[in-house]
Amino acid sequence: MTKRKGKAVSFDAMVKFFMHNYNIPTKRDIDRISERLDRMEKLIKASAPRGRRGVANHGEASPASATDTVLNLIKNSPDDISVSKIREETGYDDKKLRNIIYRLNQMGKIRRVSRGHYQIKN
Repeated sequence: MTKRKGKAVSFDAMVKFFMHNYNIPTKRDIDRISERLDRMEKLIKASAPRGRRGVANHGEASPASATDTVLNLIKNSPDDISVSKIREETGYDDKKLRNIIYRLNQMGKIRRVSRGHYQIKN
């Protein structure tokens, strides 16, 4: 009979060896990751920023959008209103105003009287 050399390798040891060498996660690893994810989700929920717009409290109006603000300015002007006057009133930059005015014009809510002057469409 031939003599065995070394220690006999158990099946569990062989499985552990392969799992370690091939980076296969164990149940314990999965449980740790799950716990960490739960903690991270709780932190995110606790520190999650509120939406862009606040919800109106009892009797308060919700904040108006930039488009609504510009449209109200144009509505409330007696004649036509210039882009520079809108910029002065709202504090919005040129790009934002151009986009808002373009959108309002496309929707048919305002009309162009002359270059840079707009009024509400009748």
